[in-house]
Amino acid sequence: MAIRSTLIAALMMSVSSCAFINTTGNIPATNETPSSVVEEIASPLPGGIELVESFTPAEGEIGIPYTKYLMPNGLTIVLHEDKSDPLIHTDITYHVGSGREEAGKSGFAHFFEHMMFQGSNNVADEEHFKTISEAGGTLNGSTNSDRTNYYETIPSNQLEKILWLEADRMGFFLDAVTEEKFENQRETVKNERGQNYDNRPYGLLRERVGEALYPEGHPYSWSTIGYIEDLNRANLNDLKKFFSRWYGPNNATLTIGGDIDKTQTLEWIAKYFGSIPRGPEVKAPEYIPVTLDADRYISMEDKVALPLIYMSIPTVYARHPDEAPLDVLMSIMGEGRTSLLYKNLVKEGLAVQASAGHGCAELMCNFTLLALPNPASGKSLSDMDKILRDSIKEFETRGVEDDDLERVKAGIVSGMIYGLESVSGKVSQLAFYETFTGSPNYTSKDIERYSNVTKEDVMRVYNQYIKDKPAVVMSIVPEGQPDAIAAPDTWTMYERTIPEEDNTEELEVRYATDDFDRSIKPAAADFNPTVKLPDMWTSNLENGVDILGAINTETPTTALQIRIEAGERQQTLDNLGIASLTANMLSEATEMSTNEELSNRLAKLGSSIGISSGARFTTITVHSLTENIDETMAIVKERLLHPKFDEADFKRIKEQTLQGIEQRKTQASAIASGIFTLLTYGQDTPSAHPSLGTKETVSAITLEDAKNFYADHYTAGAASIIAVSDLSQDELTSTLGALSDWTGDNNITPPSFNYPTLEAGTLYLIDKEGAAQSEIRIGKRALKYDATGEYFKSGIMNYPLGGAFNSRININLREDKGYTYGARSRFSGSDVKGLFTASAGVRTDATADSIVQFVNEITGYYENGITEEELAFTKSAIGQSDALDYETPFDKLGFLSQIVTYDLPEGFTDEQSEILQNLTKEEVDALAKKHLNLDDMIMVVVGDKAVIEDDLKALGYPIVELDYDGLPIPAPQRPKLD
Repeated sequence: MAIRSTLIAALMMSVSSCAFINTTGNIPATNETPSSVVEEIASPLPGGIELVESFTPAEGEIGIPYTKYLMPNGLTIVLHEDKSDPLIHTDITYHVGSGREEAGKSGFAHFFEHMMFQGSNNVADEEHFKTISEAGGTLNGSTNSDRTNYYETIPSNQLEKILWLEADRMGFFLDAVTEEKFENQRETVKNERGQNYDNRPYGLLRERVGEALYPEGHPYSWSTIGYIEDLNRANLNDLKKFFSRWYGPNNATLTIGGDIDKTQTLEWIAKYFGSIPRGPEVKAPEYIPVTLDADRYISMEDKVALPLIYMSIPTVYARHPDEAPLDVLMSIMGEGRTSLLYKNLVKEGLAVQASAGHGCAELMCNFTLLALPNPASGKSLSDMDKILRDSIKEFETRGVEDDDLERVKAGIVSGMIYGLESVSGKVSQLAFYETFTGSPNYTSKDIERYSNVTKEDVMRVYNQYIKDKPAVVMSIVPEGQPDAIAAPDTWTMYERTIPEEDNTEELEVRYATDDFDRSIKPAAADFNPTVKLPDMWTSNLENGVDILGAINTETPTTALQIRIEAGERQQTLDNLGIASLTANMLSEATEMSTNEELSNRLAKLGSSIGISSGARFTTITVHSLTENIDETMAIVKERLLHPKFDEADFKRIKEQTLQGIEQRKTQASAIASGIFTLLTYGQDTPSAHPSLGTKETVSAITLEDAKNFYADHYTAGAASIIAVSDLSQDELTSTLGALSDWTGDNNITPPSFNYPTLEAGTLYLIDKEGAAQSEIRIGKRALKYDATGEYFKSGIMNYPLGGAFNSRININLREDKGYTYGARSRFSGSDVKGLFTASAGVRTDATADSIVQFVNEITGYYENGITEEELAFTKSAIGQSDALDYETPFDKLGFLSQIVTYDLPEGFTDEQSEILQNLTKEEVDALAKKHLNLDDMIMVVVGDKAVIEDDLKALGYPIVELDYDGLPIPAPQRPKLD
């Protein structure tokens, strides 16, 4: 196909002009004012809303059209129209994160993210989740050091309801906060910390580095989640004061994008947000440079399989003029397979992982280097420390090459374009830019500042910020190996100074006055979003490979997958892991090119190629700007048809795989899920074992084995292609024709299974000494996948039990009891097997009662069935969510994959909709009776046996102790009596 526009080249040379207007009406003479802007200037806006500016990208420019407004109370509004899909994404960002917290009160911003979902004056507890789920939407919130945001994606007829919800928690929150809600969410945050920090390998890395890097009291010297002791010390009034200080409309940006009517949207915003009073004035945080007077070595022991070294050097701050050249330097040092760290550590087999980063926040950036040594190399963390420092020095002689600049610039431009593939991506970008730059129109500036980086800039920032500069160097070593650290500690954590509490400050409560009843929840708009399935087409290559494609003209991008039936099903018990090893080898050198050369070519194209194996398929996933798809496909062809199978590459991949197997044994969640699968499907079922294989099988696999697996299974006869592109069917089929000379028959071996008899009612215990949480799995073998039969209906049946956020299981264990960060149940299945699983990571001291609560909820649903209210909620939630299912190219790829994998007929989605709407309570109850009998299920618990065993025994279940491979541990021999 012909290359279309030279988009990247044009953007590297200059930034295009744009159609732009502000309230003064100054318009560049070379551009016409968009008609929508003219109408808005001519019409009075509701509620005193003021038009600030409107932007439309010029032809060939990357940018997101928007209109920005300001309310009298200071709320900034950014609207973006996108009629391509019947959905809307909303984002309200408050310019407050952990960086606004005070010493001794860490974690408040994140705590508040949780509290804001607990109801307000006119929204009941848990009603926020229920309302959006019932509307067919999704929602969440997030907090970092600099901002907190709350976001929803909804069908386009639900916008007024969302604005009512967001306004109520902005303006009518404090009076609804209770001590009970406060204590419950405090426990939830503790569970989150346990799951994501304390109980996760290397989970405390950044917290410890931040303590050593920043001076005491610096807002980045504590992690966003905060310290447990600060959370324990906090009281309800502290939280209320924090809200009153930071959560006013004048510290917020409301960004809405998608299928909106701007006039109607502004009227709703004026109605629901207009009466909310301003909060205290907010100034931009003050940047104070952070410097170190010498290297600070710190260390800790952790439940890890591999030691780790992490080096952090303070640099500048986000959007500082030197951020971009430092990012280029970071890429040269440790990003991808063209980097110095890859060459010096990973390629040589000295490390299983090595990388660099330059993470930037509002007040500080940090240049980081990381390495995990390969035990087979015999290298220590001390050796890694020296190699990292030598690699930094090597940059001086290597310097900056033209390809370095081209790779980074291409990555920036392609990343911007890929970000336009979803309305959520566009809204998030607009909200981010407005919050941190004061203008949503920063895309061009972002591209420009990277486009203008020179070789001299990179060398200058290296000398100014990195060369011979002190760093915080952290070692994390396996428990019991304190001597394995890189160097003795030279810095010790100070005793934190907790300021005395000022109890004289009065709580400021701001009240709104309305001329309407806020307690009335708005109804959905009086139209139903029309969900349009992707326009699909079928074709095939000359060698018979089938193609299923869909046209997506919203962005100039192409996404595709080549699927080969060469997955775990094709393994035997003797060669577990061969599918994964072989797939990984296709990401290495080819007969014509080194891996570094291919990676360099891909990066300069802004393309990605990922190769991975799963239960049934090995999948080659491609993402490319359409103008570069021919060159990208040439690399795909080279990797697929001409892998080199180099001995050195194989040795390195094999060692990395063996370390990955050991690393899984440090992760309680992975252990629990893996052993549950082994128990339900059986040790004799190859695909029941972890995809990486076992230590014994991987150790025995040879390079010749991988070559043979490739020759036997990587054939055109076992392959199919699914693709989504703005190209026409003929154009894309022509491009994919690059693979027409791929040959080979279909050598697929149908899987056979010999499932074990489940010891139903048994509790299997795996000891993970010192675990901060316990992982629970309850379930059994269940239905195979079908799109319109009993499996599909059972998924609907499970939704109110454990599928929705406000399901019975999650509300009980998370919201009512505070035992977990999240609990759920689900049916999962393929064409040959299926499971029902209920799962959660829970507080160690609540392990036994968590099982009791799971049992109560499953039994209660089994015996009494669904309520009429739950059935109506389920039908509404699942039925209206279709609007969100087909938006992005990868959403469409998922839909196409489902069709190909299960040979689904045309119109199956209509049949699903009909089944959903006609499903009765009697049918749901019958399914619950059939599939949720706890007498058929087993339980798996991974936790600290010394702490939880007695409580588990008190439950009365037979207990069998297993090792990390799922094999029984013999009971200790009793001493013989004389």
